[in-house]
Amino acid sequence: MIMKRNLSLFFVTFIIVTLLGLGCDNSIEPELNENQSKPQVKLRSSYRGLSVKHIQSIPHISIREKKDWGFWGHSTIDRDYEVKTINGDKVVIDQATGLIWHQSGSTDYIKWSYAKEWVRNLNQRGYAGYSDWRFPTVEEAASLLESSKKNNILYIDPVFNKKQEWIWTGDSYDSNNAWSADFVGGGVLTCHVDDGSYVRPVRSGHVK
Repeated sequence: MIMKRNLSLFFVTFIIVTLLGLGCDNSIEPELNENQSKPQVKLRSSYRGLSVKHIQSIPHISIREKKDWGFWGHSTIDRDYEVKTINGDKVVIDQATGLIWHQSGSTDYIKWSYAKEWVRNLNQRGYAGYSDWRFPTVEEAASLLESSKKNNILYIDPVFNKKQEWIWTGDSYDSNNAWSADFVGGGVLTCHVDDGSYVRPVRSGHVK
C-alpha cells in the first residue's frame, strides 16, 4: 500500500514538473509585432567592373531571360516609395532600401563622360539641398525594375518621370562599355560609353 502511494506521488510530481517546464520554455521565439518596420535592404553603393556572369547573379532580382549582354528581369524588393519636394526639387525616397532618387533626371540621353559632368553640375547646384548625388550601381538601378509595365509604358513605378527610358550606372563592363538599366524592355544591359543614355542620380542617407 505504501509502495502504491509512493508511486502515485511520483507520477503526480512528474506531471507537475513537466507542465511547469513547458510553461518556462525560453527557446520559444516571440511573435513578430505587426507594426514593427521591416529591415532595410542594403545594396552595394561602390562601383566595380562587372562581367555578364556577375550581372546575372546580383541579389534581389528575378531573371526571366538571360542574354549575352545582360538580362530581362525585375526586382524582388518590396519597395516603399514616397515622393517629396525639397526646396522646390522632387525626390523619391525608397524606405525599403534607404535610397533617395532624383524623381526625373536628365532630359536628354548623353554619353557616359557627359553624364558624369551632368551629375557634378547637379551637386554644384545642390539639388534638393544635397551635394552627394551620384550614378547608381547596377544593384541600385535594378531595384527600380518592375515585373510588368506600369501604365503600359515602362517597367518602373509611375512615381518616377517616364522620360528616362534607360539610365546609366557607375559600373563598367570594360573600358568601352558601361552597364545601364533599361525600363523599356525591363532589364540590365551593356551600353557603349559613347552612346547615349539618361541619368537618374541617387544618394544614400537621411532626408534633412
